[in-house]
Amino acid sequence: MKFRCSSIGKLMADAVSIDDDLITPEIKKIIDSKKRTDEEKALITDLKNKTLSVGAKTYIRELAAQEIFGVDFQISSKAIEKGIEVEEESIQLLNRVRGLSLKKNTERRSNDFITGECDLFDSHIKRGHDIKSSWSIQTFPILVTDCEDKLYEWQMRGYMALWDAEEWEVNYCLVDTPDRLIGFDNMELHYVSHIPEHMRVTTWTVKRDLEKEAAIFEKVKVAREYFKSVIAEFDQTHAMNMALRKAA
Repeated sequence: MKFRCSSIGKLMADAVSIDDDLITPEIKKIIDSKKRTDEEKALITDLKNKTLSVGAKTYIRELAAQEIFGVDFQISSKAIEKGIEVEEESIQLLNRVRGLSLKKNTERRSNDFITGECDLFDSHIKRGHDIKSSWSIQTFPILVTDCEDKLYEWQMRGYMALWDAEEWEVNYCLVDTPDRLIGFDNMELHYVSHIPEHMRVTTWTVKRDLEKEAAIFEKVKVAREYFKSVIAEFDQTHAMNMALRKAA
């Protein structure tokens, strides 16, 4: 099982506590200790990295349900629809503002743990670009600090691992919203072509971190084991329904 780059962030959320299965009497003693050595702190950190958060487990159970019933849980919204429809327009806006000539990437890459299809990759300088088309002026980040998002950060780290890139840009672009999607929103928030183009692109750059990439791969291993346990538990509990019916 390989996880999509867009879903890595759901796996990487910090666990509040260490998984019970990993707690030995020695580990419990360290946890209860008020003072820890550097080695003990490192051990606790490692065990937390091998523990899935509540949210990660919920997400993996959703994946298991999709696998069991053979369906995809597709999420749709007007903002997502806009992002799909205006992607090329946003790419061209970025190209004009930055003096680039990038074209939409259509290649999907995978390694032993993750898979992804990035938006743009500049092979000459090994820099990637992700396009986020803002829903409206109200949701458009005007400062880099407004761009920073843990889910997107981990997504970019996945791309950097797959494309062997040293940095990846998250480019928030503001372009007109298709009329059919606007509905009862204020039109002034959606018609933006009159605004100078350089004011309609905000970029946040994520730098590569090999330790964080290694953490991704370790978390995927843990996620795979939990996924298998969910499938096994489903099979066991629902097979019991059949047994009870036959016994009735």
